[in-house]
Order: sequence, then C-alpha cells, then structure tokens
Amino acid sequence: MKAVVLKAYGDVDNLVVSEMPEPKVGPGDVKVRVTAASINPVDWKIRRGDMREYMPLTLPAILGRDVSGEVIEVGQGVEGFKRGDRVMGLVSAGYAQTVVAPSDVWAKVPDSLELKDAAALPLVTLTGVQLIEEQMKPVQGDTVLITGALGAVGRAALFAAKARGVKVWAGVRARQVEEARKLGADGVVALDDPKDVAKLPTLDAVADTVGGEAVAAVLDKVKRGGLVGSVVGEPKGAKDKGLQVVTFFSHPDGRRLAQLGESVAKGELRIPIGKTFPMDAAKDAQKHAEKGGAGKVLLVN
Repeated sequence: MKAVVLKAYGDVDNLVVSEMPEPKVGPGDVKVRVTAASINPVDWKIRRGDMREYMPLTLPAILGRDVSGEVIEVGQGVEGFKRGDRVMGLVSAGYAQTVVAPSDVWAKVPDSLELKDAAALPLVTLTGVQLIEEQMKPVQGDTVLITGALGAVGRAALFAAKARGVKVWAGVRARQVEEARKLGADGVVALDDPKDVAKLPTLDAVADTVGGEAVAAVLDKVKRGGLVGSVVGEPKGAKDKGLQVVTFFSHPDGRRLAQLGESVAKGELRIPIGKTFPMDAAKDAQKHAEKGGAGKVLLVN
C-alpha cells in the first residue's frame, strides 16, 4: 500500500510517500480501506519531535490518528462490523491506504454523513467530550468557560458541557465573538480583551483547549479550589492560584464516537471542514494546517 511516512523528526520535507507492507488482521481487528484521514496538531508536534518524550516513534513511521473508510476485512471474533460497512475511528498510522485497528475503536458512520467528512471527527470530538465527561465532570448549575470554543475540540467540549446542564461561556478572540454567538453558549467572552474578561462571573472551572495567553487571562476568574482541565498541558501558574489541574490525552471509544457521529448527522454538533488535500500532498496539508485557521484539514485517498 501507499502511505505517508515520517523518515526523521523535523520539518514537512521529512514526510515522504512510500510503498509499505499492508497491515495484517488479527483476532478482534477490523481492516479498513481509508477514504480520508484528518490532520491534527498532535501530528505536526510528533513530526517535529515535540512529543518524543510522551509518544516515542520507531522511525520510519506512519502518522495520523483519524480515519474514515470502508471495512474490507474483519478478524476472528469480531461482531458488529462486516465487509462494506462505512466506519470512522481513532487509530494509529492513518496516513495510508489501509488501516487495521481493534474493533472497539471503530464506529459506523451515519448514512447522512459524507464518508470523507467523518474523518474529521474521531480525535477532536472524543478529546473534547472526554475532557468534560471523564476528567472534569462538571455538574448541573456549574459555570464553566471553554477556551478556544470555536475550535473543533472546543466545540465538542461545549456540546458535552451543555448536555450536563452546565452554564457555559465560550472563550474566543475578539474578532470571533459574533461567530461564537452561534454556538449556543450562555455567554461569549473575548479572551484578548481585558475589559471583556473582567465582566466574567466567577467560574467553577475552565476547560482549556488552546493554552497560552487565552487560559492565563481567565485564571483569576476561577474560584479558589476550582478546576482547570486541559488538553494542551498544565497552565502556568494555575496551581499557584490554588486551582486544581487535570491534563490528559484522549483514548479510542467506538461506542461514544458512534453517538457523536449521530449528533453531527443531526446537526446538534458541528465540526467544520476547512480544506482537503490528496494523501500524496501531506506535506502541503500539514504546512497549511500548521498555520491555523477555521476548519479541519483532510487528506483524501
């Protein structure tokens, strides 16, 4: 099969398209012909070597965590999936023509959802939802601010928080305030406007999806003993202010992913698609995604 292979840590020129052995199916596995993979910040952080302490690679390696595609083979003991099923999953080695992963990481893609677009969902939706549901666990009546609320992870976190009866504030940049009003949050705040931040009520918690100055701007608004949950590492100074901090990496969960896919199909949760590239253009795609901007970047076979 063809795959996009990282030959050494560094810039995008270290990504090369190569012929690689097709992965083999073992008991409990599902093999998928990849329709699309998505690019996430963790991909270029791994490529640069930023993550080698936490996610060491044996190089050369195939990057990519999100895929959607069609089942072409199931291993012994697999139930619930068959050849021809449209699926998405949080996997490893997704920048390829085929992927094998355990059956419990896969979720069927709703009929009304375009298969290629489903590749945008697994990592970001599971990350945002697990941050709220498994790590922070806010209760009805809590006031929680989501930093980076217009980003894909932020949207998913906001969606999960609202479902728990939480009063949610969407934290964005000043130029994004009008767009953020469409998210259905209880309030919107410009995190780069100190006067706007000063108007925030006391917060029970912050769900941080971006880090840096955005979360630093609101730490003084969190009640003492309150919680900061982060998907991008511990915010500087949070513990010094008497706050609890939880950080985590997301994990595959095919059952929850299936539910999130249905929510996207119904229009209850929206993860915008920014731009698509052919798989062979992974260098350009990562370069484009690394610049930032609205919407997920997809690699399409």
